[in-house]
Amino acid sequence: MSVPDLLRRVSLFADLREDELAALAGCLGRRVFARDMILFHKGSPAQSLYLIESGEVRIFALSETGHEITLDVYGPGECFGETALLDGNLRSTDAMALEKTVTYTLRRDDFLRCLEQHPQVARRVMGLLVHRLEHATAYAENLAFLDVAGRVAAVLLELAARYGSEHGSVELDLHLTQAEIASFVCASREMVNRVLAAYRKQGLIAMEGNTILVLDPDGLRHKTVC
Repeated sequence: MSVPDLLRRVSLFADLREDELAALAGCLGRRVFARDMILFHKGSPAQSLYLIESGEVRIFALSETGHEITLDVYGPGECFGETALLDGNLRSTDAMALEKTVTYTLRRDDFLRCLEQHPQVARRVMGLLVHRLEHATAYAENLAFLDVAGRVAAVLLELAARYGSEHGSVELDLHLTQAEIASFVCASREMVNRVLAAYRKQGLIAMEGNTILVLDPDGLRHKTVC
């Protein structure tokens, strides 16, 4: 995939002309991260916007006692890290590659210049920030109002909608361990294992290695009703 093709896949830059994409592509730097490699730490300077060509990145927060909470997962064609670039603050989360991941980075000064030169990109950024806020609100509501089973169902449905592929059922082939799913829902791995086993027994999902097949989305959706 060419760099302009990658930019075209990223929603922020979808409205740019071919010559504008080519010019922006010249500002990008390519970086490759091995599985479990940290892209950035909380508290580090925000220097770049990340665009994912291939692989998966987990965004998480780590407490002083070592407890993790997963906040989101991003895959090919998505970008992340834009919020801290806008106000110049330090990173508020950590980011880790879930598998070998290829990214392109756009430096902060180039990103801000792009916003000034292309109002359509600025409008897309505003839309993305609204989406991030909506996601954070829904995430907080799930943690506050749903039990562990409901939270697991909500996470599976969201990830299936974003990254699932249709094969009769919805195949979710993210490189998330059950411990990482547990950090998504603020529960123990043992509790999440029991919930997944129950869902499998009820015919709502099937599991093949690290791949989860969502067999009955409506059935899972019923689990998210408060």
